Amino acid sequence: MEIWLLNHLSTPVLALIIVGGIVALALAGSVLAYRWHPALAEGEHNDMVGAGLGMFAAIYGIILAFVVVTLWTEADEAETVVANESTYLAQMVRDSRAFPPAQRARMEGAVSAYVHAVAEVQWPLMREGRPRYGATEKAMDDMFAALNAFEPRTERQKAFHRETISDINKVVAERRARITKAQQSLPGLFKVQAYGGALVVIPLTFLYGNKSRRVRLLFVGSVAALVGFSLLLVLVLDHPFSGDISVPPDAYKEGALAKFW
Repeated sequence: MEIWLLNHLSTPVLALIIVGGIVALALAGSVLAYRWHPALAEGEHNDMVGAGLGMFAAIYGIILAFVVVTLWTEADEAETVVANESTYLAQMVRDSRAFPPAQRARMEGAVSAYVHAVAEVQWPLMREGRPRYGATEKAMDDMFAALNAFEPRTERQKAFHRETISDINKVVAERRARITKAQQSLPGLFKVQAYGGALVVIPLTFLYGNKSRRVRLLFVGSVAALVGFSLLLVLVLDHPFSGDISVPPDAYKEGALAKFW
């Protein structure tokens, strides 16, 4: 459901739905709470409510901050993995220039097939949250076959052949890391804490009394907006390859790999 929302709705629309929806519900809840219990406006229990609200808000804020920072780190690492994989592929293309024309053409053809498989086949699957190793397995095998079929003769060819083998092994490792990142999601317990905490903190703001309706609604709305934006961040960052704010496959179309497009 989360991935579907990210892929079918723009970030501004999601912000309007999530943040606007939470703020609207919070304001409506506050109005109803004061309508059903007018005595709340007197603020007789503000000391107790303030202490409870401060305690819950502090705990919830720490949890939410931890979740957001963790997800941001994961998203940044996903982008780094993509950059590393594309860099090693580009190095393979450059190193293969030391090979004889036939072997070089075969190596470049295998790399071209791989980057196309990644960007055109595997990326849409990753965007939908269901990446498959098989999407690039044949292209990967072809790159290894191209290397295994070449027997370097000169010391220069041997040196670049060794470098190419090292690079392709790194590509294998980064591919696994990329697919693992695409499969990862925030554990269910953290989601319960992130989303469930909002159901505790926001209703507590209804109990804080103030005779000015405008001040009361401003207070409730501000807290709800802050919580809403935080939950929007959790949703967006939880899936680094889905939605508007996601890691694109552009790295596989730049530098030495640009000639394959």
